[in-house]
Amino acid sequence: MELEFAKLDGLGNDFVFIDDRARELELTDDEVRWLCDRHVGIGADGVILVRPPVSEGAAGYMHYINSDGTLAQMCGNGVRCFAKYLVDRGIAPAGPEGGSLIADTLAGPRAIDFSVDGEGRMTAATVDMGAPVLDPALIPVDATATATAPFGAGYVRDLALDSPWGPFTFTCVSMGNPHAVCFLDDLGALPDALFPTGAPRELSALDVDAVGSWFEAHPAFPEKVNVEFAQVGEDGIAMRVYERGCGETLACGTGACATAVAACLTGRTGCESDVVLRGGVLRIRWDDDGHVRMTGPATQSFTGTVSLERA
Repeated sequence: MELEFAKLDGLGNDFVFIDDRARELELTDDEVRWLCDRHVGIGADGVILVRPPVSEGAAGYMHYINSDGTLAQMCGNGVRCFAKYLVDRGIAPAGPEGGSLIADTLAGPRAIDFSVDGEGRMTAATVDMGAPVLDPALIPVDATATATAPFGAGYVRDLALDSPWGPFTFTCVSMGNPHAVCFLDDLGALPDALFPTGAPRELSALDVDAVGSWFEAHPAFPEKVNVEFAQVGEDGIAMRVYERGCGETLACGTGACATAVAACLTGRTGCESDVVLRGGVLRIRWDDDGHVRMTGPATQSFTGTVSLERA
């Protein structure tokens, strides 16, 4: 079977897009893994099938599959790219300066405002990511609430979990998918084994693959978890992320939102922050209505045709 595809990314978090508005495509796990393989396939962090909307007024449904073949509820960078796919192809209408649309996702509909360039192509978008979920049972995390948010909700703060490198502490948030945010206030306290020999004690040098994969599958997270490692500085919140079912990525939109929420809850920042990822910067705002809004770019790299016979 030959498929037409487009490759899009949000700050380097990249996706293979396939038009499945006819709902004729059911990819196997092996086919998804092959499409996402960076050596023999196209290469991506996941596959997004563009399907018909399921809710009234929506422009389309984003069916997102991680690179390991598992289905994901939500992807912040992916949904911005989804909007770009729809706008650039005229599936969703745009005015001279931009417009708005609703994207259906497994985590529910997401309202998106977007801007366009002189040729009508989307350049950036602000996504209403909804209200963060703090209830431990709904994240889910096998822990009890240890702190109370200003609006009265209990949440898991500074959950200490052991590892081969000693304990790490996490604040847990769901943005439609589970996140465990670890603030590394003292990198010097971490063991040498987590840094290359002679490397400076900086977040950029941390062995995220090792420690992230350990906690992704920790028994405290019954559905596994996305793991964020963050530091608050003058330029914003520096963050690296190990995504559930994917590994470390250059950016994670829901992870940036969860990290900004956790930083606000723990008093490290206010409720609006720049989150500085390996692929670039996302602006995250936790508004008075309780919703988190994420602003960032989306780009298309190339289009092509691929044969699944090699998968």
